[in-house]
Amino acid sequence: MKRWLLGLAAGLLLTSPWPTSAAETAYEWNVADIYPSEHEWMRDYQAVQNALPKLAAFAGKLDDAKTIAQLFALNEQTARKLEKLSLYAHLKRDLNIEDKTAARLGAKVEALAAHYAAKTAFIEPELLALPERTLKKLQNSEPLKAYRYYFHELREQKPHTLTKREEQLLAKLSPALGEAENIYDHAARGDYEPPSVKMPNGKTVTLTDDQYAAMLEHSDRRYRKAAFEAKAKSYEAMEQTAAATLYASVKADELYANVRRYPSGLAAALAADDVPKEVFDHLIAATRRHLPALHRYVELRRRALGLDRVHSYDLYVPLVSEPMKPIPVETAKTLIMEGLKPLGADYIRRVHRAFQERWLDVYPRPKKYTGGYNTGAYDTHPFILLNYNGSLDSVLTMAHELGHAMHSVYTNETQPYHYSGHSIFTAEVASTANEWLLLDYLYKQAKTKEEKLRLLIEQIEQIRGTLYTQVMYSEFERTIHDKVRQGGSLTADELNDLWLGLLKTYYGPAYAADPGAARGWLRIPHFYDAFYVYKYATSLAASHAIVRAIKTDQSGEAVKRYKQFLRAGASDDPIRLLKRAGVDMTSPEPIERVLRHFAFLVDELDRQLSSQNRQPSTLQETNLKGRLSS
Repeated sequence: MKRWLLGLAAGLLLTSPWPTSAAETAYEWNVADIYPSEHEWMRDYQAVQNALPKLAAFAGKLDDAKTIAQLFALNEQTARKLEKLSLYAHLKRDLNIEDKTAARLGAKVEALAAHYAAKTAFIEPELLALPERTLKKLQNSEPLKAYRYYFHELREQKPHTLTKREEQLLAKLSPALGEAENIYDHAARGDYEPPSVKMPNGKTVTLTDDQYAAMLEHSDRRYRKAAFEAKAKSYEAMEQTAAATLYASVKADELYANVRRYPSGLAAALAADDVPKEVFDHLIAATRRHLPALHRYVELRRRALGLDRVHSYDLYVPLVSEPMKPIPVETAKTLIMEGLKPLGADYIRRVHRAFQERWLDVYPRPKKYTGGYNTGAYDTHPFILLNYNGSLDSVLTMAHELGHAMHSVYTNETQPYHYSGHSIFTAEVASTANEWLLLDYLYKQAKTKEEKLRLLIEQIEQIRGTLYTQVMYSEFERTIHDKVRQGGSLTADELNDLWLGLLKTYYGPAYAADPGAARGWLRIPHFYDAFYVYKYATSLAASHAIVRAIKTDQSGEAVKRYKQFLRAGASDDPIRLLKRAGVDMTSPEPIERVLRHFAFLVDELDRQLSSQNRQPSTLQETNLKGRLSS
């Protein structure tokens, strides 16, 4: 998601985001927090190796609570060490892709993890083979009382569990059933050659993903259009391959669901997160009802840019054009700490620890991983990787990843290891809640109309990109899965037509659907992880409801409920966890509320543009002069 603002409170912004060399170390990871040396790493490595035959010795003996509890204890002890071993090698590699020690340790731990998986593969199949009455007895037994929710989940899996031989056969087939994604990755990333375009200054630029995103924000519309058309044309060569791999992937999803006695691939995907189907249905239906607000936004964008119609290459260009001053990381830290104050002093103390104890590796460096993420192990603090560049996007990304980190901190302080994970359905709630709070703070601190306008557009774009767009993707997924389940095929022409039709429906009469936009489906790798993207939309709606409650509740109960949610980890299903936080995702109301907020923001944008009596800016005049016939 692109973010186009800055110009925050005067006095907070300095001239450079970069630190002095003396201060830079404070924003680098200290991986010695995991292991002080390779010697300690090897000690845990040997301990895991020694534990593997002991774990394997439990096979065929899981028939009483005491024995199972002993196995679980040894398995947890082993898994926690393996997690730390893997984390250490992974982080060292991401700090320097050419680190030979990291490569060597990474290869060793990957092989060890494979051996561990093989030695423990008997556990769940053996438990699932037990009679239902035995599982129920184990669930209520005293030695296994810490695992009651685990056994609840296990019992829910039982109707979808096959015979031992069938499970073995399905396990052997799984790599082949998942091969479509691997083929797609090779075609989309290995064989694909990004096109090049000539810039207005005569320089030729290769349209990498980052460069292409930047070009869609370019002030010269001719240049944006040329970049868009070149990119769209470049996908034409691989659309038949992409259609075939997507068809194979959907067929595998539906086959897997059928074999496991689910009515559809969607039902199987939702069951994995214990999410009822009405959550998915409410999401799409509510978004459809609120499409007029998105149509209105596209129309406002058309007017602000002075265009006849808004094309795909006009959806990302900033509506407010001002040079952005870089935000120093110390300023970003201040903004985040101030913005998150509604979450309470204990939350801020933990965020402060993250900065003080070097949980963040902030700046880009040669050979460092180029993305951004939060990771960690149960027995370590979180580690946040960033490539901070001084933009507001970098500040919001920092707040987002700190949300994930704090979720892990609160959970790990409270939950045992086996409940320390987070479903994607809940994980993105903690991160986007931080973004909502920070954006609200920044809007309140804005000093000029231009600053407020930029922040307003940023909030609109957040909902457009995270909710409307992801729901459109989810509609696409539902349609292609339904078609394949009913015996149909998927051709490139059919996929193109479906995608283009959805674009027209979602963006409305002010949008011009260029033929090149029809291939947008083949750029979405998440389609190979069936029914994943809807969770971005539901998480945004849930976090919006939580933050709204925090801002309006004077008693402190909303913050208290939210902290309980952060502490809960994976100790219950995501729907119940969110209900305890005050959000019922089985109701359409959270989706309706955030979409009503979107409509309010669009109305406010219209009001602000009208009150400023804005004429096309220099940017917009360039667009008018550069407009080409469609």
